[in-house]
Amino acid sequence: MFKGFKEFVLRGNVIDLAVAVVIGAAFTSVVNSIVENVFNPVIAAAFKAEDLVGAFPIPIGDSAIQLGSVLAAIIQFLIVAVVVYFAFVLPINHLKKVAFIKKQQPTPAETVRTPPTEAELLTEIRDLLAKQQTSSGTQHDA
Repeated sequence: MFKGFKEFVLRGNVIDLAVAVVIGAAFTSVVNSIVENVFNPVIAAAFKAEDLVGAFPIPIGDSAIQLGSVLAAIIQFLIVAVVVYFAFVLPINHLKKVAFIKKQQPTPAETVRTPPTEAELLTEIRDLLAKQQTSSGTQHDA
């Protein structure tokens, strides 16, 4: 019972996933801070609002649809996507490509002899036939 659990926990994917979750949580707080303290005030100032949440209110009865809040979430998502792509995806894809190219290049011990061309094969056949005729001609003379 515990053996299976131990194998599950110690499997590389589970550890990688745990690290990704912890890093993601820490990264989320950084992104939230950037959006709230940099982008929100700039956009709010542009639309003369106190913060981004109040930047684009659409009144509906006694309440309002807060488009600024949606805009803040979209900005936050784009920041996360850009950082993840340029900090993680792009370098990892590059490393995979470099490793794949290195893996495909054969070492000198792995080089395969190229097959002979048609002309080389015909030359070998001619030489063998000539040698055979010479040796059979010698036997008839004896």
